[in-house]
Amino acid sequence: MVNMRTTAEQIQSNWDKFIEFINNYISSPRKEKLLEFYSKYQDRIMMMPAAHKKEYHNAFPGGYVDHVNRVIECALDLHSVWEKHGVDTSTYTLEELVFSAMNHDLGKMGDEQNESYIPQTDQWRKDKLGEDYKFNDRLEYMSVPDRGLHLLTSHGIMYSKNEFLAIKLHDGLYDESNKSYLMSWMPETKPRTSLIYIIHQADLMAARIEFEHEWLPKFKGNLPTQEKNFKLDLKETTTKKQSIKTKALGNIKSSGLKNVMDDFFND
Repeated sequence: MVNMRTTAEQIQSNWDKFIEFINNYISSPRKEKLLEFYSKYQDRIMMMPAAHKKEYHNAFPGGYVDHVNRVIECALDLHSVWEKHGVDTSTYTLEELVFSAMNHDLGKMGDEQNESYIPQTDQWRKDKLGEDYKFNDRLEYMSVPDRGLHLLTSHGIMYSKNEFLAIKLHDGLYDESNKSYLMSWMPETKPRTSLIYIIHQADLMAARIEFEHEWLPKFKGNLPTQEKNFKLDLKETTTKKQSIKTKALGNIKSSGLKNVMDDFFND
């Protein structure tokens, strides 16, 4: 069972697991570079939400690392599934898989000076729109993948072409700019590695798990009984029909027409 609200102990435990992934899967000297980077921004990244609205996944303190750890675990599991069903997993390494999953949303941290998400101060937006956070206006716009790749580069952390593509394309066709990579009909222009698809699928899977544990319980058995739009009172309907009949027939002088209308009301 996934707990969608983290305690201080869970936030620390999630961070320890995150660092363990670096130690277990990333090789030197890049390992040391990553550890240095994440140590520098530890306080911010540990407490980051994964989104700014409650309707999105993991929009709570510590939600970012919780999400990223889940994406890494899903990616490792999906690697085995894809391999079992015949995908050529020699086109990427496990280090590339974990590095890509670990840093796919890194751009959500903001830049060196500014966080992406800051506490929402507008009470109406908090209450009515579910926005516990808001975007930081001081932060220059960049897409999440582009900012993440820039952060890695600017801190001397190198990445392979596979990792570049997996991070850049992790939103799949939810991002219009990815179409040229993912909607090609020519074999020679399709991606040469399935790592791209595994990372995207792992991100979708993690977000879906987080949605189900956050929202599905609220849809089961807790909804108010729906009132009917109207109630049919047969006695009242019959009385009204008789009144309309009497009024209508009283204004008709032709006996033939009166008989026709009488038959109409009696049907």
